Amino acid sequence: MGAGRAIVVHPVLRQEADGANRPPESRLEEAVGLALAIELEVIHAECVKVNRPQPSTLLGSGTVEHLAELVEEHEASLVILDHALSPVQQRNLEKGLKAKVIDRTGLILEIFGARARTREGMLQVELASLTYQKSRLVRSWTHLERQRGGFGFLGGPGESQLEMDRRLIGDRIIKIKKELDEVRRTRGLHRKARAKVPYPVVALVGYTNAGKSTLFNRLANADVFAKDLLFATLDPTMRQVTLPSGRKVILSDTVGFISDLPHGLVAAFRATLEEVDAADIILHVRDIAHIDTDAQRADVHEVLGDMGLDPDSDDRVIEVLNKIDALDDEARAAVLVQTARNPRAVAVSAITGEGFDALDRLLDERMNVNRQVVDLTVDLGDGAALAWLYDKGEVLDRRDDEEQAHIHVSLDPADLARFERRFQQPQM
Repeated sequence: MGAGRAIVVHPVLRQEADGANRPPESRLEEAVGLALAIELEVIHAECVKVNRPQPSTLLGSGTVEHLAELVEEHEASLVILDHALSPVQQRNLEKGLKAKVIDRTGLILEIFGARARTREGMLQVELASLTYQKSRLVRSWTHLERQRGGFGFLGGPGESQLEMDRRLIGDRIIKIKKELDEVRRTRGLHRKARAKVPYPVVALVGYTNAGKSTLFNRLANADVFAKDLLFATLDPTMRQVTLPSGRKVILSDTVGFISDLPHGLVAAFRATLEEVDAADIILHVRDIAHIDTDAQRADVHEVLGDMGLDPDSDDRVIEVLNKIDALDDEARAAVLVQTARNPRAVAVSAITGEGFDALDRLLDERMNVNRQVVDLTVDLGDGAALAWLYDKGEVLDRRDDEEQAHIHVSLDPADLARFERRFQQPQM
């Protein structure tokens, strides 16, 4: 997508000014980061107070006049309002400012449209985009179907064409949902196949730009796109990783969360989030050097909570406090003390590799916390017993002689008891 001259505005509503967990200046900085993520030229950014939200424009008339002057002065073609806008508010602001206006949802969708690469990702983004556009004046259908990234919220071909036919949108939404159901069914089959290997799944989650992809690359020795951009990763990426202990795991990188992520977008990415829900271990990667790290943590916990997970009590969740290389000595010492006291936390630098030995050890410990490692001897002719062990346990080593298989296997206590009852007594 080509660059455009944009003004970014974060409206400070009274409830935000009176006690939000993130200062308006930080929210504005994040909105600017979102604009930069799609190569817009941000020529001006500011917070504006909104004492009484106006149904027609959200902003007060004085603020609209002020922004109109800025648009003319800077020859801006786009105004990004870091807040949700109704279709009427968006249309009235465009008339008053004489510039294209998009809200936070439209901006995030535009980024998602530019970033998605896999078939699943494109379908998820298009579904969210069409749902968002149903109540808005939009571009032509052919413009939406163009092969480039993005979804046309920033203008372009078809700017003056009539509103997209609602029936076409509805038909397309129905078709996309059917295709996504098939994708989810296929992913479910893939999860079942992985469970039979069985390699535990380790899912990376966290606020966008927390360093998940960089950490993924170092753990997996991979080359996933990792850049200092918001939403650099949109599609789930999976790699097989062998830990220092020799244990194999499947590492899954996922889309980053963000504050005020539209609920429709979370729903559209349900298939991606299902990977997190099905994971054996969840690594919550945090940018511990960010000024809003605690607020970002709360945002991620809220999304996980919506999925039915409780990060504070779920033993699968490990906090990875990333970017300790960016801390000063005092803050760094405090973080190291914090992680030393928390058995489900570790401090690392995905850039330098510091702390990765401790992360590897912690992964091994968490994987083994509810499992027993035993040595079993099974007759080679007992195919049912061998198949059962491979299906229910994790075979760490196997040595066969002429008549027997000697298996070093990790099993849940309940499964070990079932094996004993059904097949034989274990040789410890």
